[in-house]
Amino acid sequence: MGFVLQACLNGAREPGSHPSVPITPQQLAADAAACGELGVTSFHLHPRDVVGLEVLAGPEVATSVSVVRSVVPRAEIGVTTGAWIVPDPVRRAELVRGWAGLAAGRPDFASVNVHEDGWLAVADALRDAGIGIELGVFHVEAARALLDVGVPSGTVRVLAEVQPGETAQDAARLLDLLGPLGAPILLHGEDDSAWPVLDYAVTRGLDTRIGLEDTLTLRDGTQAADNAQLVKLALTREKHW
Repeated sequence: MGFVLQACLNGAREPGSHPSVPITPQQLAADAAACGELGVTSFHLHPRDVVGLEVLAGPEVATSVSVVRSVVPRAEIGVTTGAWIVPDPVRRAELVRGWAGLAAGRPDFASVNVHEDGWLAVADALRDAGIGIELGVFHVEAARALLDVGVPSGTVRVLAEVQPGETAQDAARLLDLLGPLGAPILLHGEDDSAWPVLDYAVTRGLDTRIGLEDTLTLRDGTQAADNAQLVKLALTREKHW
């Protein structure tokens, strides 16, 4: 495989939004195992509490990460730090800093969205906890903000995240801005932009991702069976470039 394909297993999808969206640690692990058998070595997931709500609290994060790690021990496992989960930036950074003591449940990396209030403090907290940083850049304004401050220490990659309704031209504009940073870039889309942007990422030789977080459908618009089917379709297409 000429690029890294990350599997984004659930994202902020509501329980029941898709018959196979994984919510519990056991469901996440089952999907990770199936994707791992296809060759995936990087996973992004959103830990949940017992009623299915997204959380940043250490115990729930540790449980999800450790259960998934038990079935894909050689893979890297990342989580989110989304501001919608804990809107208070000070509290969000405190929770993230506490991940340092999670032992086997500590994620390898976590995504930080550059457009969110307090993102630099969260990035610092991840660095202090020994956890790699994925910088989520959703639009041109966020890219320019990142250019102004530079890439924080501990960053493992920049996520160039093309929004629904946008195109490969929007992706190219984002990449042009991010290029001078010199950081590794993972390019992906969401919903109707997911497949076109994945194809564009492959043509550019960039890492990318796919999974039920980014799209619930196959290329022809029909509902995907599960994460493994999305991954298999992405890998099959990559082999033809």
